[in-house]
Amino acid sequence: MSNAPAAVLEPPRAIPGDDIYDITIIGAGPTGQFAAFYAGLRGARTQVIDALEEPGGALTAIYPEKYIYDVIGFPRVLAKDFVAHCDIQARQADPTIRLNEQVRELEALPDGLIRLGTSKGERWSRTVIVCAGVGAFEPKRLNVPGLRELEGKGVHYFAKRVEDFRDKHVVIVGGGDSAVDWAVTLEPVAAQVTLIHRSKFRAHEATVRQLEESTVDLNYPGCEITAVHQSEDGRLSAITFKTAEGDERTIPADDLIVAIGFVADLGPMKTWGFELQRNQIVADKTTMETGIPGVYAAGDVVTYPAKFKLIVTGAAEAVTAVNHAVTFYDPKARLDPGHSTNIMEKREKAEAAAEG
Repeated sequence: MSNAPAAVLEPPRAIPGDDIYDITIIGAGPTGQFAAFYAGLRGARTQVIDALEEPGGALTAIYPEKYIYDVIGFPRVLAKDFVAHCDIQARQADPTIRLNEQVRELEALPDGLIRLGTSKGERWSRTVIVCAGVGAFEPKRLNVPGLRELEGKGVHYFAKRVEDFRDKHVVIVGGGDSAVDWAVTLEPVAAQVTLIHRSKFRAHEATVRQLEESTVDLNYPGCEITAVHQSEDGRLSAITFKTAEGDERTIPADDLIVAIGFVADLGPMKTWGFELQRNQIVADKTTMETGIPGVYAAGDVVTYPAKFKLIVTGAAEAVTAVNHAVTFYDPKARLDPGHSTNIMEKREKAEAAAEG
């Protein structure tokens, strides 16, 4: 007979039912907001967790007054207005929305629950949909002497309010969507907009055509800032840049918007056990499930063959993820619930009958 002490069994975990959600959405950008709406449409008890202080993701944090042209139903719409509509839609089924809370740990437990360790405690869920965009992001900075000292004094990496640039001489550096969009947006507001880029434009063709037809002073390719100058009060006053011919030109600049991209980092998500490709989570394009059972992903954080990084694509992925999440925690549920009109009509009839 063994004299070894008997194993001490831990008591079973007791989690109040109100603390367990059917679907937890990580990220409150447009994809996460639409996922919350659609989860509510499916009758799922839903919570949304986001590290930022406001919903909207990058649209709110980086360019709330930039126009968006490629979402259904809007010929063009300001990012902040689009986010506001998404927020109204997301809140229809009254999901729990937790802002300023970072998810740091994700653990799929043997009993089928998923534990989320956050900056504010532990959250519990039957399924999870990761809609975290590009994760945490930091702007790429120009390596120009004296530039860092002028950040907040005329040099911007995040430009939010169009009115801040009214009647100003504005210089924009970059050739992607953000740079081109800001140039087109500020052209009718600023006294003068100058765009400097060292290569060809990588923005949407229609916006590039609009830019080329505008009064924006275009300087590309082979152009880059070589020096910044400040006024007596310590603010930006002018910039010097190398022209395509190799000469140098100095122009007045009240404001400089640096839009040369961001360095994205998935942060804690890299340790959760996902298969990753180039800082994105690999998901099954048919179900949007990741390699972790019960954990799905949608939006810019996801990659699969022939992936397109668009808001409308993220919305479709959110629908797929929600429907498969519902059948994961409730195998008797239908995968395709039908049209939203029919769902809402059935719900209204059920509510009326209950009240009667």
